[in-house]
Amino acid sequence: MDWKARESGDSSWSRVITVCRHRDGSRVLIDVAGRPIRDREGRDCGFEGTCRVLNPEATRSRAEVTVRIQALLNDGSLITAFQPIRCLETGNVVGVESLTRFSGSQELSPEVRFMEAASVGLDIELEILALRTALTTAAGLPPDLYIAANLSPRACLDPRLAAAIVESAIPPRRIVLEVTERHEVTNYEPLAEALAPLRRAGLRIAVDDAGAGFASMRHILQLKPDLIKLDREIIAGIDTDPGQRALGAAMVGFSAEIGAALVAEGIETEAELAAVTKLGMTAAQGYLLGRPSLRPEDWAAWGSDGRYPSGWCAVTSPSKSRTTTPVAVSTGRPFRAQYSMPPIISRTGYPSSANARAAKVLPLQPGPHE
Repeated sequence: MDWKARESGDSSWSRVITVCRHRDGSRVLIDVAGRPIRDREGRDCGFEGTCRVLNPEATRSRAEVTVRIQALLNDGSLITAFQPIRCLETGNVVGVESLTRFSGSQELSPEVRFMEAASVGLDIELEILALRTALTTAAGLPPDLYIAANLSPRACLDPRLAAAIVESAIPPRRIVLEVTERHEVTNYEPLAEALAPLRRAGLRIAVDDAGAGFASMRHILQLKPDLIKLDREIIAGIDTDPGQRALGAAMVGFSAEIGAALVAEGIETEAELAAVTKLGMTAAQGYLLGRPSLRPEDWAAWGSDGRYPSGWCAVTSPSKSRTTTPVAVSTGRPFRAQYSMPPIISRTGYPSSANARAAKVLPLQPGPHE
């Protein structure tokens, strides 16, 4: 369908501007529009639509973008949703990822707003405000959960980052900064130096979207993170694709070698969850394990006893000792045990092979500032 037909005034069309990832790892703005197709009796029977690539600065005039982003900064109308991150050994929620939402119009996705802010030079201000909002909102979380927040390399270099951490009621040991690929890094030395005092105070570093582009691997080698988050592109289909499974296994070995926890992002099926658990990844998040929520009552349920969602059970290894391996499998469906032998349980309660990884994820030890 011709694009102009969509703009002719037909109110049945709906529009959203979102961000997609190109196969080279870059992000592009996509303007998507569509409407439902109905049969003669008015029942939905399909969908038709169209899309086009946008230039971020072409979506709005620069002046309009500046005014809107500045208004966000002035009134602080940001909202934080949290998505649970679960330990694959126990099923417990061990942390959350903070996701910024904006009140008002839903036409633009949050990532588009951050891209617009970057187009007018206000991206660092918006990132720092989002972090402050997340840390303030995190006061409503159970105290045994860590809080992960995305931050670009340039924002990590800003002196306002340290102020946001110090002024927060959340201790540094509960904070994980997920360094993104939003900006290219040509010299890692200033970035490592800027993060060093925060890391000494107990704050941990994660590299986000590992495997989605070459930049994430450079981040890992140069920053020596505490956590590595595998991108959804690697996780999707890991249960059926031998290449993805081999890459996942290689990342498990690599992360163990450098002493980092490995977190699988975007778990959407039981088969994917079983696959990453069998490979030995540390933790996971995704719609299957818990959707982002703005509700404090949901956050409260993620406390120390917040195991797998209702309808999930533990797999019992076929052995005389009947050791239980908490791999999530939907109840009432056939399953295969994920281990031929029961894991060795140490005094910490975790299989000994996972002790180091679990310690990276679970904020059990008090930090120097407490």
